[in-house]
Amino acid sequence: MNPNASRRNFFKSTGAVSAAAMFGGVGAGLTACGGDSASTSEDPLLALTATQVVTSIKNGTLKAETYMAAMIARAKAASGLNGMIFLNESEALKAAKAVDAAKTAGTPLGALAGLPVVVKDNINTKDMKTTGGTSSLRNFQPTSNAPSVQKLLDAGAIILGKSNLHEWAFGITTTNFTLGTDQSGLATRAGKNPYDTSRIPGGSSGGTAIAVAARFAPAGLGTDTGGSTRVPASFCGIAGFRPSVGDGGTDRRYRDTANDALPISTTRDTVGPMGRTVADIALLDAVITGGTVPTAKALKGLKIGIPAAFWTGLDDSVKPVAEAAKKKLADAGVVFVEADLSGIMALNDAVSFPIALHEPVTAIPAYLNANNAPVRTVAAVIAGLASPDVQGAFGAIAGDVFGPAPGNGAYDAAMVAVTGGRAQLQKLYKDYFSAQGVECVLFPTTLLAAPKIDAAKGSDKLSYTVGGVEQKDKDTFGTCIRNTDPCTNAGLPSLSIPAGMTAGGLPVGMEIDGPLGSDANLLAIGMAIEAVWGSVKAPVV
Repeated sequence: MNPNASRRNFFKSTGAVSAAAMFGGVGAGLTACGGDSASTSEDPLLALTATQVVTSIKNGTLKAETYMAAMIARAKAASGLNGMIFLNESEALKAAKAVDAAKTAGTPLGALAGLPVVVKDNINTKDMKTTGGTSSLRNFQPTSNAPSVQKLLDAGAIILGKSNLHEWAFGITTTNFTLGTDQSGLATRAGKNPYDTSRIPGGSSGGTAIAVAARFAPAGLGTDTGGSTRVPASFCGIAGFRPSVGDGGTDRRYRDTANDALPISTTRDTVGPMGRTVADIALLDAVITGGTVPTAKALKGLKIGIPAAFWTGLDDSVKPVAEAAKKKLADAGVVFVEADLSGIMALNDAVSFPIALHEPVTAIPAYLNANNAPVRTVAAVIAGLASPDVQGAFGAIAGDVFGPAPGNGAYDAAMVAVTGGRAQLQKLYKDYFSAQGVECVLFPTTLLAAPKIDAAKGSDKLSYTVGGVEQKDKDTFGTCIRNTDPCTNAGLPSLSIPAGMTAGGLPVGMEIDGPLGSDANLLAIGMAIEAVWGSVKAPVV
């Protein structure tokens, strides 16, 4: 098989399987929180950022229980967005009361004391099930927390619940058929964008993005393989971070392993924080890494690369927002270097699918066995899949089409040291940053704003307009991750920042990618950029 074959070949429909009859209520199984959306406007509690919440709790102007109760009420009112798989209501309230008691007793509080966070339901939590949004793991409960989760808990954060996701995190829409289908096989509980409920929130960390954007959690954790923290951040008007992964050794920023969250690619997977602001992400990142929160960097004289490969093909509604955001930075003193990363898309296409569709062959059984999961094989996972696009992807995994014979050997070729495709991609980035003297590159996170929900196939085809010319029948997955994918194969840090709104009222995010290990500097740049751009308006939910 050609390693550059269209993504649509791997995400084609193979038929939906209804899972509605398998699951009980929210607290008992894999069912998105039900209920009608409530029409509410932004109020002072909902408007608080994560940084403001922890500051207010520490200085005594806000009770942790009061804030937690407000978040739970908001989550229930916004439950029609299908952002959550499990709401940890009673335990979260109990933990919040304990924070208030500690404050009253004069006990020192942790850096995140009382902060509600949501955790994507593919990340291990020992006190809550980790279902991956798939039926074979609907009763799976790990025995330990993922390291990043534990760091947040140790600092006093409280898990509000487990957030919805694209099934097994293997997609970009969070249209998860496991949560329910109708008689025609259409998904009935797709994740919905808070700014337009007919549109996707992005994925695979769509539930975390919904929670943060809809103001029932100030921050949370997602995971990112090819864009899964940043695409939903862009579509939902929040910030999303992918930390450095490098080659997975000491250059990996977070300590989570392939056995701490449902794996796709051991080379590319990472946990990543998502929040209303970059400052909130920097706060969580500092707790997870044991570092300090950076201060915003001066923008005057800062050199940022503008690689043309990432600026081509923008939808007509996104382009003016991106150009306006760029101009604001230029007015603030940023020096743009108009130098392209020549050949980057071809290099990335040659390695992306071979890595993402071969590594699960061994990574998934290893995770299932290490965590004593109820199923232990890729075949058993496939038997429980309900989402058509995910069934297609797992078909390629089961056939190991990119592995050694009878596969085409593309994975081994991609991973050869020095001369392999991944090494060449890493070198291209490294040489670019060095030769151009730039601290990061800037471009639109996604080519288009949030597409319409595809309840039939999960993610199949879409159309949009470039320069007045309609682009028809474009692959949803490939289109949405075109700009977010290359840095993942190179292992670089990446941050999506809200940049503005389209004329139609949909959020647009801009991404900055930096050299390997420049995470703190990238966050400092992001904090300065968001101060120039300002925040996007809250959705009416």
